Amino acid sequence: MATKKKPKPTWERAYKGHVLWLGKHKLGKVSLIEKHHYGWEAAGKTGSADDLDKAKKAVELAVFMADKQLDLFQ
Repeated sequence: MATKKKPKPTWERAYKGHVLWLGKHKLGKVSLIEKHHYGWEAAGKTGSADDLDKAKKAVELAVFMADKQLDLFQ
C-alpha cells in the first residue's frame, strides 16, 4: 500500500541570505544585516540572531508553530 509523502520545506540560497520554500510557496527568509548578524522573518514574526543556523532554526520554529496554532478570529 503506497502512501503519499508530505512535501518537506527546503532551504535555498538567495542574495545575501536564505529562503525557506515549500514547493512554490515562500515560508520565510533569513537575510544578512551586517557581518555575522542575521535578521529573519516568517509567519508574521521577525527577529535577529548572531548565527545563520540559529536564524534558520528560528524560521523553522515560527513556521511550525504557525501551522499548529489556530487563528484567533477564524
